[in-house]
Amino acid sequence: MIKLSKRQDEILEIVKHNGPITGKQIAEKLSLSRAALRPDLAILTMSGNIDARPRVGYFYNEKFKVKRQAESILHQKVNNYKAHPIVVGKSASVYDAIVQLFLEDVGTLYAVDSDGYLAGVISRKDLLRASLGNQNLSELPVSVIMTRMPNIITINPEESLLEAARKMIQNHIDSLPVVREADKHENTYLLVGRITKTTITRAYLEMMDEKSD
Repeated sequence: MIKLSKRQDEILEIVKHNGPITGKQIAEKLSLSRAALRPDLAILTMSGNIDARPRVGYFYNEKFKVKRQAESILHQKVNNYKAHPIVVGKSASVYDAIVQLFLEDVGTLYAVDSDGYLAGVISRKDLLRASLGNQNLSELPVSVIMTRMPNIITINPEESLLEAARKMIQNHIDSLPVVREADKHENTYLLVGRITKTTITRAYLEMMDEKSD
């Protein structure tokens, strides 16, 4: 996104509140010559902030406003929106995991070891698949059915909501474990949160509502 100068911001506000408006009228409002404004108007037009029509003048691009708002939201850090992860011990039974999943009303559980390091991911599909068998769910540990590293898709707290959304869409999943790398050894991560498609959608709607007030 292009960072606008003070004058360009002033022009944008004039066009936003007075458009369509001619270059001559903008120049008069700023007590400047039309020649002095040409570079700024060119930048604002090329960047998509404003549009220009012959014999009509300049007008504010509402579509660009929405795009800019969306970009500002999606570039927010995951750390600002992550939720508390719903976890089970990696030695917990599938039965206990099913109970936990429905009590918390979530779609994914994260299995952790005794130190809080991410050991696996358990989805509704994993639990459903296990429950369809003839095994004793109280005796079957989640470690048998969970997805393990390095096959777990994770997100760092400093990454953006846009990157989180991209990972979820590309991998056809509804949530990501938010992790920090541990010093123990490779593929060892401390679980610090979770981010979901619902979280990102809610953040977008809340910020759009705020900007429309």
